[in-house]
Amino acid sequence: MNTASVTLPLAQAPAKTDLDNVYKKIFLRLIPFLMMLWILAWIDRVNIGFVKLTMLDDLKWSEAVYGLGAGIFFLGYFFFEVPSNLLLQKIGAKKTIMRITIGWGLTSIAMMFVKTPQMFYFLRFLLGVFEAGFYPGIILYLTFWFPNDRRAKAFGMFMSASALAGVIGGPLAGFIMTSLNGVNGWQGWQWVFLLEGIPSVIAGFVTWFYLTDKPEQAGWLTQRERDLVRADLERDAKALGHREHSMLASLKDSKIWLMILIYFCIIAANSSLTFYGPTLVKEVGFTSPLAVGWIMAGAYLCGAVGMILNGFHSDKHQESRYHCGIAAALGSASLLVIALVLKTSPLLTLAMLTLAIVGTMSAIPVFWQMPNRFLSGTAAAGGVALINSVANLAGFGAPWMLGLIKTSTGSLSAGLYVVAAFEICATLLILSFVPRMHKTHAAVKASFR
Repeated sequence: MNTASVTLPLAQAPAKTDLDNVYKKIFLRLIPFLMMLWILAWIDRVNIGFVKLTMLDDLKWSEAVYGLGAGIFFLGYFFFEVPSNLLLQKIGAKKTIMRITIGWGLTSIAMMFVKTPQMFYFLRFLLGVFEAGFYPGIILYLTFWFPNDRRAKAFGMFMSASALAGVIGGPLAGFIMTSLNGVNGWQGWQWVFLLEGIPSVIAGFVTWFYLTDKPEQAGWLTQRERDLVRADLERDAKALGHREHSMLASLKDSKIWLMILIYFCIIAANSSLTFYGPTLVKEVGFTSPLAVGWIMAGAYLCGAVGMILNGFHSDKHQESRYHCGIAAALGSASLLVIALVLKTSPLLTLAMLTLAIVGTMSAIPVFWQMPNRFLSGTAAAGGVALINSVANLAGFGAPWMLGLIKTSTGSLSAGLYVVAAFEICATLLILSFVPRMHKTHAAVKASFR
């Protein structure tokens, strides 16, 4: 970002409403489009949870094969996420996001031709390779446009797209699997991969023409609006004080590894719900893919509302510690109840599944307020990607564990106890080791030292 100082005389200092209007303009320009991309990415990532309902029987695969394939996606994330985010900082967001979006779309389409577990593992890994960098890249990208005290709202709206993807993706996958099964000699699950991959490829090309890398390049802002944003971001950087800019130095910072551990515990629950939520619905008696899709849509709609409201409330009170910790605790408690009543109470299981999704997903946007308070520049690009990539190894381990347990015991309950234990650890780590975030940036910075 151009860091040239912009001095506004006191008489010309912008009114708060002026800044509000500029950020509203930026918000409306960027967030809906980024949400659309994240919806496409999320659908292409998690549609495997829905096609599993018939794909495993068609290909004669076990739950263990599915669990490993679902989770191996995150190994691709792990190896390629940090390089992708560093590349974004070097070449810009729109080039990086275009490459990512086209790559994952083509890989999703290729999934329709899967016949063997080995091909399944390879393409899921490749999907992770291509998608690596998108999520943390957007987190970094939004820091170029919004100051710290406006980010939770932007993060929350953007990240709620993953919940909205559940609202859209579940019924869509169920409809495609039900209505197109057998057409052209293809199974319903093959049509899902084809029809849900094509829009991502198209969106990748649209990204090149639509996105702007940084505020100073935004022709859709006036010169005064660009100056106001630049001055406000400089004000925000000064208020936060010194933050680590070096990637290598940030790796030595214990706060980074604390953030990784917290996020690891949250992602263990999030990935379990993502890849085994439809299976839980099927376990309580709903066998139609369309019915499963609509039930999951309702649960994810509640999750989207929770993410947005938690982000808004966090911004209003300039507090992220309790907003993240309490949300994770809700997710953990709900998973525990599911494990206890899965075989005995279908309605309670579905209610707790919804609350587990609400709690777990609501913790994610406000979590990202914590590392952004002490990282900047290259350290932010690499640090955010490092947190996301290492923590997302839980996304590899948790589904694989659940698949192995389901194969060996015939039930998911034991695995859900383990996942619930991981998520409550996130709450305990936050409340025990993350200092309170006071409302002034200077106090926040001082408390992290």
